[in-house]
Amino acid sequence: MQRVEDTIGAPQQLTGQLLDTAVRYAEERHWDVLPGSWLEDDAGGASRCSCDSPACPAPGAHPTRPDWATQASGSAVAVRRMWAREPRASILLPTGRTFDAIDVPEVAGCLALARMERMDLPLGPVLCTPNRRLIFLVLPGATVKVPDLLRKLGWPPASLDLIVRGEGDFVPSPPTRTGTGGSVQWARQPTALNRWLPDVEELLSPLAYACGREAAASRAR
Repeated sequence: MQRVEDTIGAPQQLTGQLLDTAVRYAEERHWDVLPGSWLEDDAGGASRCSCDSPACPAPGAHPTRPDWATQASGSAVAVRRMWAREPRASILLPTGRTFDAIDVPEVAGCLALARMERMDLPLGPVLCTPNRRLIFLVLPGATVKVPDLLRKLGWPPASLDLIVRGEGDFVPSPPTRTGTGGSVQWARQPTALNRWLPDVEELLSPLAYACGREAAASRAR
């Protein structure tokens, strides 16, 4: 799968990419996908969420209906039908199905990613969001395992900015545009080599260390 490049300032081009990419996620990765809200660009160049809420917590990247979990599908036919109804819809990937997600600050995530690569650890795809977060895809079940694993590593779970996204949650995916106007991108894109995802236990130690180091640096500033 080719990397989806930044599409800021090209909403018409982005519209076609959304459908094509959502279909590829379903066909090539067998991921469930979900159409979400999108950004509306006004004449002044500002962006607002299609939900029109001034207090929207996730502009351009949240489900639009309460039954979103049942709406998500891994069928290419269903995906085409959903984006035909709203071609501007963002692409959301439900977690807790084919993968869970570990969501960490960008600085800590980059530090951990470099360390993982030096250690030759197995890695799945990694997302990079415009709000400066890295999201590591791992096997389902992480939400149950992570609290105890962190305690065994000596980290109280509440002390780290490390969010586990599992059943009932979701992550935005490329080429979705979010509230800052930037696009979600792949820090490590999906390929045939990372189709088999790692267990969270394999990655948690470098992630926890990096998050702890970033938290200590923030307190010192």
